[in-house]
Amino acid sequence: MSEPRAVHTVANEPTGFRGAWVRGPRLAVLLLLIIIAAGTLGYVIVEGWNAWDAFFMTVTTITTVGYREVHPLSFPGQVFTTVLILSGVGTVFYAATTIATIVVEGGLQRGFERRRINRMLEQVQDHFILCGHGRIGSIIAEELHGHGMPFVVIERDPERAAHVTRRGWIGLQEDASREEVLARAGIHRARGLIAAVGTDAENVYTVLTARVMRPDLYIIARVESEDAEHKLRRAGADRVISPYQIGASHIVQTALRPAVVDFVQLATRSEHLDLSMEQVHITPGSALVGKSIVDAGIRQRFGVIVVAIKRADGTMQFNPPPEAVIQAQDELVVLGGPQSVKALEETVSV
Repeated sequence: MSEPRAVHTVANEPTGFRGAWVRGPRLAVLLLLIIIAAGTLGYVIVEGWNAWDAFFMTVTTITTVGYREVHPLSFPGQVFTTVLILSGVGTVFYAATTIATIVVEGGLQRGFERRRINRMLEQVQDHFILCGHGRIGSIIAEELHGHGMPFVVIERDPERAAHVTRRGWIGLQEDASREEVLARAGIHRARGLIAAVGTDAENVYTVLTARVMRPDLYIIARVESEDAEHKLRRAGADRVISPYQIGASHIVQTALRPAVVDFVQLATRSEHLDLSMEQVHITPGSALVGKSIVDAGIRQRFGVIVVAIKRADGTMQFNPPPEAVIQAQDELVVLGGPQSVKALEETVSV
């Protein structure tokens, strides 16, 4: 089970309600159409009226409006009208009651919401799939939302899934370990997947399913116990994060180096708009490939500082010297104003 808000989420309706939606309104409308058609045809046959007069008489009869008879009725016509009243009025009341119940219970609104979310699911791309919206998942969703990153939440708990929907995020009330659910969440167009459901076993299964569907997908998994970390890595997780270990480390760092912690938070939290620490990917066709940091003029042109360079082989070079050469597939960790960082990213992508 995932823990105890992102997708606009679309929560599935209870099975009973879905069944009522299929049987109730549709059946009521079908019966109403049959009664109208039968009444119209009956008056045409019994009384010999034209189609419009027969239709008008049928509608006024079954709705109990009863302005007047279109034409004087013969005895067979009176008998037919009596049968039409007995069968038609009940059908009209049944249809009206059924539709009113759906409206009062919010069925129409939920139907519109489902269709809107389905359209959003079809359009979303380069997004994260967040599996689980509990204590950790809800914080992750808030952070992704704060950074303006599109994401889809998958949560089995109805109340949590409904909370996601109320926030206006995209979400599904489903089991994240099912292939069809991940496909519906757009895994083939996703930027990455975050497995943050409540148990290690569920996370392992979710990561394994996602890895089979997308071998190149970037996957982050939350882990509860130490012995589950290697299982998650073997299942295909690129990163395995223990909230408890990170929390404890953060507490120690705050106690020993509070100024450093304050600086890192300032640089990485989305609400601080004057400073941003980001990673910039160097594509093979970038104009910066083969140039040193000083020759590229990153500091002079964009006003950002290169804090570190992560090479394609995974090695990290901290505080690189000005003569450090930028290579294809490098990840530059830079620090600067959001607009300056954005300008650098746009230049690199050209």
